Parts: sequence; structure tokens; C-alpha cells
Amino acid sequence: MYTVTGIPLTRTFRVLWALEELGVPYQLNRHGPRSPEVQALNVSGKVPVLETEGEVITDSTAILTYLADKHGALTAPAGTVARAQQDAMTHLLLDEIDAVLWAAARHSFILPEDQRVPEVKASLKWEFAQNLVRLGDMMAGPFLLGDTFTLADIICTHCLNWAHSANFPVENEKLQDYGKRMRERPAFQRVAALSR
Repeated sequence: MYTVTGIPLTRTFRVLWALEELGVPYQLNRHGPRSPEVQALNVSGKVPVLETEGEVITDSTAILTYLADKHGALTAPAGTVARAQQDAMTHLLLDEIDAVLWAAARHSFILPEDQRVPEVKASLKWEFAQNLVRLGDMMAGPFLLGDTFTLADIICTHCLNWAHSANFPVENEKLQDYGKRMRERPAFQRVAALSR
């Protein structure tokens, strides 16, 4: 059984959603970022943390990739063009969507107050909107990469939800519809129930 440490309102949601999609058992230890319990597993204090086979894996994308590869689902096979395209989409999401939201979060409540630059958020919102237009243009089907739901869809949907809670408008209708469809997935709904 997998053990996940983190809280669903963080990137931990991504890992829990993947586990629910895979239908594999797990235990959730609800500890927030930088808590003593998390720092004992990950010196950075960041969540999520996955424990498996006596080892610790950190970083949500690394965990998603490990789970997808191990269970042969939510991913294209390693060494294929489809996998390279999936990896390219994943890195684009991390660089152009997740990183922008993370920068805004740092300047909102994470950095020490004297290091925050609240004025940067207007620029980040503009950049985010431009990046969403390109992302919408790149969508290849009902899912980001065509007809198959992958870990890239988990990351993207999590970021769209994060954007909503951070007051970053998602005005692209194609992505609005996509996000609605992803949130209707039963596995997503089960994890959302854990967040309440």
C-alpha cells in the first residue's frame, strides 16, 4: 500500500487523483507543508510525499510519473513518440501554467512579507492568460493529448482549479469546458470529497 503525506488542497490532490484513477489502495497522512511530519520525510518541507517499498518520492510530477509507469496507465509507454509528446505537454504545463501560479502564491503568502512584490501579480495574470490561449490551441481532442486521459490532464486540471482559487481568470472557453469535464470524473470527485 502507498502512503501519501500532504493535504488535498495542495499539489497532493494530483497524487490522490492519480491513485483513485488507478484504483490502488493508499493511506493519506494529512500533514501540511513545512510541518515536522513532512520535514522528516522531505527536507524542503514540501508536499506531497509518497512512501513506497521503504523509499520516499517527492515532487508531485515525479510521483505521478512513477505511479503511471509502475501501473501502466495514465501515460504513454516510455520510449515512444507519444510519451515524448506527453512529456513535452507536462513540461509546458509546469513551466507556463504551474510556475506562474506558484510565483503569484509566493508573492501573496509564502515569501516573508518584506520580500513580497504584490505588484508582480498583474503581470503574472497577463502571462497566464496568454499561456492559456496557446494551451487551448494545442489541445488535440477531449483530453490535452487526444483521446486518452493522462497525467498531463491531472496537472492541467489541478492548475485550472488553483487559478480559480487564486483569482486568475480562465477565460478560454475551450479550457473552461475541458476543466468542467475533468472535474466530473468519478476519481476527481472522490478526491474533492476528501477536501471538504
